[in-house]
Amino acid sequence: MPILSLQNISKRYGAVQALSGVSFEVPAGSVFGVLGPNGSGKTTLLGIVTDVLKADTGSFSLFDKTPTARERRQIGTLLETPNFYHYLSGYKNLEISAAIKQRGKDDIARVLEICGLTARQHSAFKTYSLGMKQRLAIAAVLLGDPEVLILDEPTNGLDPSGIAEVRGLVRKLADSGKTIILASHLLDEVEKVCTHVAILRSGKLLLSGAVNAVISRNDFVELSAADNAQLQAAMLRYPGCTGADIQGGLIRASFDASPDAAAINSYCAQQGIWLNHLQLRQKSLETAFLEITNIPAK
Repeated sequence: MPILSLQNISKRYGAVQALSGVSFEVPAGSVFGVLGPNGSGKTTLLGIVTDVLKADTGSFSLFDKTPTARERRQIGTLLETPNFYHYLSGYKNLEISAAIKQRGKDDIARVLEICGLTARQHSAFKTYSLGMKQRLAIAAVLLGDPEVLILDEPTNGLDPSGIAEVRGLVRKLADSGKTIILASHLLDEVEKVCTHVAILRSGKLLLSGAVNAVISRNDFVELSAADNAQLQAAMLRYPGCTGADIQGGLIRASFDASPDAAAINSYCAQQGIWLNHLQLRQKSLETAFLEITNIPAK
């Protein structure tokens, strides 16, 4: 059963089509990344799912049901950084969050421990690092132990240390069985923490599914010989080779399955071609993403 199922969600702001017929499903237990550049519709989509915004057309279900207040109480959301009081401690700020959310204060110790803030719970919020402040925001989201977490750009504006802290926390929460829906414009974020992804551009869904399937990064081979033209012709005859281009003195050969370097070397020798260079490489995540979104690399 999918946790969230979207069916043809559309939203317009005047002349701007923020979302156009978006449909996908979020599997239970996944870390689902909603990936796209700024202005792609990520925040609008999350706003609709959390009932902050209304879709113009389309529908969605939560836990295989039409969403009601009961279903939404099983979701913890972080769409923007909470307005914590700087002069109050982390614990006192969570007391206020618990009262607003009508959650019991007895859950505060648990979420502080999960987020690694127990030792600093009585320190003033203003003394926290950026990463600690964001972890406190996630602690507030965890009050009441929701099954699903929706996080909008959770590492935005953090320094490298803070980014590592928050990503580590997301992985920890995923390992505990939470389903996490995470909006991001960062490829690195999706690669390091997400199991599934939906890619948006200008409000349209380009692809969705498991990260490894959606953002394909097939291996390719760089090779060269004394006569690269002869080598190119031979590689184009190699079983499974889908292309062989000469680039800067090397042949770059692509394949419809993971290539076997030893088999390629043996094949070339059988053709009377002795290689002076042979290296397996993998397409960069950025290149794969640009191919998906048809954005020319600069």
